[in-house]
Amino acid sequence: MKVLIVDDETLARDELKSLIAQESDIEIVGECANAIEGIAAINRLSPEIMFLDIHMPQVTGLEMLRMIDPERMPRVVFLTAYEEYAVRAFEENAFDYLLKPIQEERLQKTLARLRKTTSDQREKLLDVAPPLRHIPCTGLNRIRLMKLEEVEAIFSKPGGIYVLGNDGHEHFTELTLRTLEERTRLIRCHRQYMVNPEHIKDIALGENGVANILTLGGRSIPVSRRFLGPLKEQLGIL
Repeated sequence: MKVLIVDDETLARDELKSLIAQESDIEIVGECANAIEGIAAINRLSPEIMFLDIHMPQVTGLEMLRMIDPERMPRVVFLTAYEEYAVRAFEENAFDYLLKPIQEERLQKTLARLRKTTSDQREKLLDVAPPLRHIPCTGLNRIRLMKLEEVEAIFSKPGGIYVLGNDGHEHFTELTLRTLEERTRLIRCHRQYMVNPEHIKDIALGENGVANILTLGGRSIPVSRRFLGPLKEQLGIL
């Protein structure tokens, strides 16, 4: 079983690693100190199981669930030092949860459950996860949580996914277009682009069913023939 550990406390990560180090059928493929690193690791390493701390700064473990690509969602075992968070984790349909400090006997019960079942909790987690209100963007030694109302559009290019902010800059995010399409009110207008309907100034219709969106910030966003009809429908344009 490929395992990822996401916890902002170094000692907590080390403790968990030492407890499962002798399990021959478990491979720890990565460890992360925050949710944004965790999302990147999931995209890169495709772990089957994630031990996830609930109480982390900036983006909590529960908030992180809304940001994971639905197709890449691992089984989640929540970690917490607070009983009330454990109850909430149960309500969020986690596979299991562990209270800190982790007791070896309790961990063994969780590992036994993981070995016995291959049940997929993905749909349950997504059912209870509310829409995103922020998009985490990373820069040099910083994480910026952009409010949705600050976002004009989002696009993909070979280097990854970028958020076009109303500040006139592009910001890199680890979230996928699929996640953003399913968890936000942004509208897909092209295979590589999504647009915030609240930032649309006008739509210039071209030939052969294609179009271009002009945003309030003066950006031109392409609209492909495939997405023009659904875009007009979502905007209430006849």
